[in-house]
Amino acid sequence: MSKVVVGMSVSLDGIAGGASEADWWPVHEKVLGWLFDLRSWRAAQGMEGGRDNADSELWAESYGRIGAQVMGRNMFDFGVEHWGENPPFHAPVFIVTHRERERVVKEGGTSYTFVTDGIESAVKQAVEAADGKDVLIAGGVSVAQQAIAAGLVDELELHVAPVLIGRGLRLLENLGGEFVPLESTRVVGSSGVVHLRYSVVR
Repeated sequence: MSKVVVGMSVSLDGIAGGASEADWWPVHEKVLGWLFDLRSWRAAQGMEGGRDNADSELWAESYGRIGAQVMGRNMFDFGVEHWGENPPFHAPVFIVTHRERERVVKEGGTSYTFVTDGIESAVKQAVEAADGKDVLIAGGVSVAQQAIAAGLVDELELHVAPVLIGRGLRLLENLGGEFVPLESTRVVGSSGVVHLRYSVVR
């Protein structure tokens, strides 16, 4: 049965994204820099080389579970040009948006479906498309928060980068005001990042 997973990198003080256009890329590099030279990540982007280590193996294992993704429109608009004709998702992607657009099909199994009736609908469609594999919500911050607040998330997978940023968008805010009990199911550390996995207790 599919799980809905919020999987994101954050700073030690919980920042997952820049709050302004000027901050977007610097924050992105600080919280995700551990990822860019991993062999498994580079392979998913169609690139060669990279480091083979525990982080690379863990990322490959986590990514291999995913059968569909959900993301926000800002993330799509920022990234779509960089992702190109053969995007790294290799799975259906459902974009939460207020702006209608026809479905887009790319190479390698990636498609973009634009969902205008909310996070619940996007997650439901993604679960159906995932065909028993898991659904990943990896950005942006608002979409992840909406999914947690709506009780749609089964698992949090956080990659904590060793940096304090002090400003930006904190992932674990605006969650609806209710307690969300969690069970720690994995803690893996390296010199560059700490990987935390929690199941949502229902």
